[in-house]
Amino acid sequence: MASTATGRHEFLGDKTIREEFTPKTRPDDISFEKGLRPQRLKDYIGQNELKAGLSLFIEAAKKRKEPLDHCLLHGHPGLGKTTLAHIIAKELGVGIKCTSGPVIERPGDLAAILTNLQHGECLFIDEIHRLSPTVEEILYPAMEDFQLDLIIGQGPSARTIKIDLPHFTMIGATTRAGLLSPPLRDRFGVILRVDFYSEMELKEIVIRASRVLGIKIDEDGAFEIAKRSRGTPRIANRLLKRVRDFAEIRADGIITKDVAHEALILLEVDKNGLDRMDRQILLTIIERFNGGPVGIDTIAVSIGEESHTIEEVYEPFLVQAGYLQRTPRGRIATEKAYRHLGIAIRG
Repeated sequence: MASTATGRHEFLGDKTIREEFTPKTRPDDISFEKGLRPQRLKDYIGQNELKAGLSLFIEAAKKRKEPLDHCLLHGHPGLGKTTLAHIIAKELGVGIKCTSGPVIERPGDLAAILTNLQHGECLFIDEIHRLSPTVEEILYPAMEDFQLDLIIGQGPSARTIKIDLPHFTMIGATTRAGLLSPPLRDRFGVILRVDFYSEMELKEIVIRASRVLGIKIDEDGAFEIAKRSRGTPRIANRLLKRVRDFAEIRADGIITKDVAHEALILLEVDKNGLDRMDRQILLTIIERFNGGPVGIDTIAVSIGEESHTIEEVYEPFLVQAGYLQRTPRGRIATEKAYRHLGIAIRG
């Protein structure tokens, strides 16, 4: 969604650009948000191996006229796990009910959801690793035997009853697969990892999104946005909307390579997709700690950011792109980070 007005600046050699850039709130940001999500596997760009396997499993389930086995989707934020969950339901021709791990606080909350499912429907739980242990205990028989075990009453008069559930497909999504308990993870028959996207795949995603939003863009402009999107469709779509705002106010409404480049400078996103916080993390490691190794908690205190935010939001891209190394002793800035920031490597 549109952000608030923020002063931006970027150094380019001896030239300093200081601008005040205020994106407009657009109704189509809301009305087209769902339209940006593809509805079918054939329209889903990228993740070819994942799509091939998933298509096979779905066709086999439909041929047997059975619900699809429970699916676990894991990967970094913004890669399309929620979109894939809705596509699975669409391909199966069934409904889908959506919730998230933190929302389900008590076993009764989950029981209410499960007992309202129809035969073959999908239940999507986002951030499933954040379910409480007591809620997980309710899920085990529900996923395995399609039964709900409930305790009625308290003390000596308490008794257990079993409620039969319709056969359903559980779809779990998580950004932290390692935090899932082994009993829960083992009950998923289909486990799929969603990876980062290539620049060419992101370019196609940007072009598709621009058609949905009615944005005029050429291929070079789309590629300029794609290569700065950190391999993540959510970031590509967000940058596209902000570049659109810039093109409408400062250009002729058409996003070209030069227009996209200038807009992204104002947004403090450099040519390789690093934003201000990415550069601050790398500069802190290099300038304050001689390139590392340095612990994540020390970095967090130095830049005034939460350590788990650095680990979950910034670090995956920096490691994947080769700017940062994680070692048992701490984080180390790589030679690529020095070159990108224009800093000489100290002997």
